Amino acid sequence: MSSASKAKAKPTPLSDQEIQQTYIRLQNELQALARKIGELESEADEHSLVLTTLEEALAKEPDRKCFRLIGGVLVERTVKDVTPALKTNRDGIRKVMSTLAEQYKTKEKDLDAFKREYNIRPVQ
Repeated sequence: MSSASKAKAKPTPLSDQEIQQTYIRLQNELQALARKIGELESEADEHSLVLTTLEEALAKEPDRKCFRLIGGVLVERTVKDVTPALKTNRDGIRKVMSTLAEQYKTKEKDLDAFKREYNIRPVQ
């Protein structure tokens, strides 16, 4: 028998316990992604709120001092120095959120395919 015919053979069927473990693992992965997306949304909202406040100060008083927490150290900066860094951070957070949202959609499709393949229906 050639190795090509072995590769095309169906994988061994999963036991009921393995199916249940895989299903639970996929659900947990989805929940973890959703939790992380929620955390990042909250962080992006906080950045936007701070930026809204700083935009007013930037227009009136760009050399006004403000404080920023960097790696657990509170540092003094000016509004004009902090604003671009906050915008960059917020945009980076949004980019990561969109990446995680794509991963979530992919995992959700995987879970749905797994449920169809093994005829899994929620118990009511």
